Amino acid sequence: MSRSAHQARKRFGQHFLTDVGVIDAIVRAIDPQPAEVMVEIGPGLSALTQPLLRHLTHLQVVEIDRDLAARLRTQPQLTVKEADVLTVDFSQWASELGAARMRVVGNLPYNISTPILFHLLDHVNVVQDQVFMLQKEVVDRMVAPPCTSDYGRLSVMLQWRYAMENVLDVPPEAFDPPPKVDSAVVRMQPLAQPAPVPLAHLSELVKVAFSQRRKLLRHTLGRWLEARGFQGAFDVQRRAEEVPVLDYVALAQQTQ
Repeated sequence: MSRSAHQARKRFGQHFLTDVGVIDAIVRAIDPQPAEVMVEIGPGLSALTQPLLRHLTHLQVVEIDRDLAARLRTQPQLTVKEADVLTVDFSQWASELGAARMRVVGNLPYNISTPILFHLLDHVNVVQDQVFMLQKEVVDRMVAPPCTSDYGRLSVMLQWRYAMENVLDVPPEAFDPPPKVDSAVVRMQPLAQPAPVPLAHLSELVKVAFSQRRKLLRHTLGRWLEARGFQGAFDVQRRAEEVPVLDYVALAQQTQ
């Protein structure tokens, strides 16, 4: 599929991966097996799609760009879902495919990568693993430990449900057109036994905590806890970035 025939569309955050060495490294990180149910988000010009199909019997893809979706449909090994990925019900899709779990991969559009990660968090129970190319700044936030400037709401929410690692850094020149940022590939493995807590409740708690991250938690989370009549022990004389993931999860469990 010639990239010269398709102009990258800024509104879709399109940057097409062209570096063969990087593509091979990503495929090795994914390690696709023939019978697996795999979904690729944003296949674009098939830079990753074609190498994946050398290992897979079939591949499901989600593509929002109408022109690219039409081109992709000419490939018999692909099932193309032409849609905004944020509207896709992955749980229902897995059920329709008769799959207990699906693998999800892709070069995520950088303008909506964080919303996609949160959307997939709603469907983590049907995910075997996720391997994504993202803006390196986002990956740094995903894997950040407490007491660092990168540690925030994204870190807490994702580390609650996934084990994650940055498996590859990717320079801008690996893309056409080159983005203005560095990229990275992250592997996300859902935890087998995450602490049970409602997603919406933990999300609200963590959002409140990081709403004014430079202030002590007594100004934000402390007031939220008071309003709920919380009588337990939680040190609000800390900043949000100083609280480990498990402490946030434990607090969420106590305040349900």
